[in-house]
Amino acid sequence: MGDVLKFGTDPHKLVRRDSMDTSRDAAYEVCTTKLEEEVYMVIKAAGRAGMISDEVRRAMPHVTSYSSVTARYKSLKEKRLIVATDGRRKGNSGRNQSVMVASCHIPVPF
Repeated sequence: MGDVLKFGTDPHKLVRRDSMDTSRDAAYEVCTTKLEEEVYMVIKAAGRAGMISDEVRRAMPHVTSYSSVTARYKSLKEKRLIVATDGRRKGNSGRNQSVMVASCHIPVPF
């Protein structure tokens, strides 16, 4: 049977120790599981070409908060589900952004 992917981030990892109560409350309300899975699926669908952050955000227009999308990258990298490659592409600002690829599209060395 295939691997079961575990999405989501423990809310206590989303706030600093000295955070205000409102920040703590917000961390427990955000559905990181759904967002993380969606970000992963968007990057995975791009195949070996991968995506830069601006492309991921453009593929998720229903998520209006910048950080709701970009905060998922760290967790996905820690779980080794995505990799930031050496590749770069110009983003909307004209600056280069790292290309992220789903790990399943990275060839495994012999």
